[in-house]
Amino acid sequence: MNNSPLVVRSGQAETLQDGALSLITLLADADATGGALTANKATFAEGSPGAPAHFHTRATEVFYVLDGRMRFLVGDEVRTLDPGDFLTVPPTVPHAFAPAPGSTAELLVLFTPGLHRFDYYRLLERVHHGEAGVEEIRASSERYDNHYVDSALWRDELRRTAADHA
Repeated sequence: MNNSPLVVRSGQAETLQDGALSLITLLADADATGGALTANKATFAEGSPGAPAHFHTRATEVFYVLDGRMRFLVGDEVRTLDPGDFLTVPPTVPHAFAPAPGSTAELLVLFTPGLHRFDYYRLLERVHHGEAGVEEIRASSERYDNHYVDSALWRDELRRTAADHA
């Protein structure tokens, strides 16, 4: 267990572009926290597709809305969260997230216990830049504990809100 305090200065944090309309700022990976947690900040431009439906088997994912409004799929419900709202998603619960229609958003995202995920986010950036293929994401699901699932509810939510704002 790492018992040393960890400070990550904003100017020193690595920021990745994991999609055309989203950024991930890497704050603390599991190795820096003795496995206690993994932390990042996710920033979404208006219209970002966010994260597709997925689940984790070994960690709870925690979300704190810093700015804007976010939509979350949690199991079989879609919820909208505002700044200051907090959400925990236990292991095996399918979830997805994207900014609410007409909104940008910023989230603090934590995993507990910590998962070594920084290389997963770097893979997403390589895929975005065409330097890796989506098959690499699929092949990494066990390593990074990121298991994608199909959600008709989430697909319909994204389609409905896109049509409403077209």
